[in-house]
Amino acid sequence: MAQNAALTPSEIAALHQRAIQAAHNSYSPYSHFRVGAAILLHPDESQDGAMVAGANVENASYRLTSCAEQAAIAAAVTLHGPALRIRAVAIVNLNGAACAPCGACRQTLLEFSTPETAVFYPSTAGEIVSTTLAALLPAAFRLTPE
Repeated sequence: MAQNAALTPSEIAALHQRAIQAAHNSYSPYSHFRVGAAILLHPDESQDGAMVAGANVENASYRLTSCAEQAAIAAAVTLHGPALRIRAVAIVNLNGAACAPCGACRQTLLEFSTPETAVFYPSTAGEIVSTTLAALLPAAFRLTPE
């Protein structure tokens, strides 16, 4: 379990609740696996530590399905611009199953985060796992912008 001293218990609870609300809006007519993700942004001069959520959106062509984490990031970029930085992310599902972010979502989260970004998701035992992006993506790929 990661130490998330920078996050208050109320911030973690609010993030989790926002992800649950998003999962209720999931479009998952094929798998019925309803996922929600909420991201907490770092406060700076252009944003106030906003929270943005997204839900998974399935497609009959499964490959075209969008994950909740990527939906939340797309919404955040649309609302706050490409310079945003993610402080924490919570992923939930309404199916009572484990739900760690997939590899593609881990890499996408890293694009707008640091390795220390807090990640919360349900485990196979139904408990909330608290970790960091670095623990989930130990050999992360990063390009250094020139």
